[in-house]
Amino acid sequence: MNWKFWNRKTKSKTAPKKKKSKTREWADAIIFAVIAATIIRSFFVEAYTIPTPSMERSLLVGDFLFVSKLNYGPRVPMTPIAFPFAHHTMPLLGTKAYWDGIELPYYRLPGFSDVKKGDVVVFNYPMDADSPYYRPVDKRENYIKRCQGGPGDTLSVVDAQVYVNGKAMPNPPGEQIDYTYSTIGQDLNPQVASDLNISYYDPNNLGAPTMTAASASVLKGYSNVKNLTPRLEQKGVIDPFNPVYPRKYPKYSIGDKFPLFKWNVDNYGPIIIPKKGWTVTLDSLTFPVYGRAIEIYEHNKVSVSGNDILINGVKTNTYTFKMNYYWMMGDNRHDSEDSRYWGFVPEDHIVGKALFIWMSWDDNASFFGKIRWSRLFNIIH
Repeated sequence: MNWKFWNRKTKSKTAPKKKKSKTREWADAIIFAVIAATIIRSFFVEAYTIPTPSMERSLLVGDFLFVSKLNYGPRVPMTPIAFPFAHHTMPLLGTKAYWDGIELPYYRLPGFSDVKKGDVVVFNYPMDADSPYYRPVDKRENYIKRCQGGPGDTLSVVDAQVYVNGKAMPNPPGEQIDYTYSTIGQDLNPQVASDLNISYYDPNNLGAPTMTAASASVLKGYSNVKNLTPRLEQKGVIDPFNPVYPRKYPKYSIGDKFPLFKWNVDNYGPIIIPKKGWTVTLDSLTFPVYGRAIEIYEHNKVSVSGNDILINGVKTNTYTFKMNYYWMMGDNRHDSEDSRYWGFVPEDHIVGKALFIWMSWDDNASFFGKIRWSRLFNIIH
């Protein structure tokens, strides 16, 4: 029998700790960095890039923003098993960056405030619930728009002016619409269009430039510019077919009683935005407006039999909402796919509030002019 095992035991307690290998140290550092960055992005702040001109000229394509999760309260991840730093699609591979085998219920931690009218908000695109993606809520595409209406508000658009509860909403300084004009003799100097930030989003229709009210006021003063007026769709005229932004909303109907909403982007509504606890009477006029929220966002089985509406197999003519909803619109009113096309944004889709621009990059500028220095660290209003 070896009677020296006591010595070995005592020695093991006092033996120096084995030093980690360089590989182990690097692995630990990377794991810690990934976990820390994931927590910061999920619960505190996240970077976001403006990909489209729907918010111009308030926000420009190439603006890099910081979006606060704390303002409205951080949302607990509903799809917890996902590849770090990839939103919904793996780079290069094009495959899903998440596993939807486990989905948690919606829960939001307390925030500093509720979503306010006029806030610039990042949210998940509601239509990604549909074919071909069928994405979970928190893995739907990120969109950014301005909140124009909140829960319980009655919203309408009259000649491109938004009204909420009968009062005109303040227009952001960067808001822009399309105009028409004619020239006498000399055409408009391209440098003038550049200086006034006039854009031509439709290359086939150069006679309808897009600009802010301030730019229009300056352009109107040029001697060769005549008949400068906003290009507005008339009230009572249904939106013409738009291959870029085809109307998706409202689309529900009861039997053959599909209501003909004579709405367009400039004259829309009035429409009541659902509020948690609000009970709506369902009929041939209201069901097309609220059917999608009831079925898709609040997870009910909805069917129509003749003129009867069945929710979860029960015939009914009312519904009480479980969530608050919002109405989002782009500041570039004639070049924005927003709530006028696909309806309400549920509260569980809200990601965060846009705070400030930390970088702005212009792909179309010369090499030395690509950074828009004047936009760096601008607060977003």
